[in-house]
Amino acid sequence: MREDTRTKIQQVALRLFIDKGYEATSLREIAEELGVTKAALYYHFKTKDDIVAGLAEDRVEAIAALVRWAREQPKTRRMRVELITRYAEQLAGQHHHEIMRFLERNQTSLRDHPAILRMRETMLELVGELSEPQDPLAVRLRRAMALFSLHAGEWLTQHYGASPEERRAAALEVALELVER
Repeated sequence: MREDTRTKIQQVALRLFIDKGYEATSLREIAEELGVTKAALYYHFKTKDDIVAGLAEDRVEAIAALVRWAREQPKTRRMRVELITRYAEQLAGQHHHEIMRFLERNQTSLRDHPAILRMRETMLELVGELSEPQDPLAVRLRRAMALFSLHAGEWLTQHYGASPEERRAAALEVALELVER
């Protein structure tokens, strides 16, 4: 039950951070939106930074699990395809797109947040698992872009009249083409 409450707090905070901005949202507003007292909110999160850290920790752990998996695999085309596919599946869940929208809209406020820095570092580790150091730069860049095309596919195709599933499928198709070359 405690996790359900924490998740609900994170979801409401995330929505408010996106709508109003991180700096402009107070813990009092989050508590009011939830219909709880500030004291009840403090039981789970003492600060807005704690909420952000919790959101980032969830993403970091999901990405880190993929990194651990990839490190146990031989660096083959098949592993790269599987890694991209697994990452695409992650992005389809875990309210990932809302977190990315939150980060995009609050870049200045969160630029040096330790949890966000850890998320970036873990993402770079994942990128590193797609190539070998001796691979040509263009190959390493293409494989890195495969991951990022999964993110871009959500944002760049929002106004194309396609369903979320169609957008994800198209982004995965592009990502796989990039990683298979």
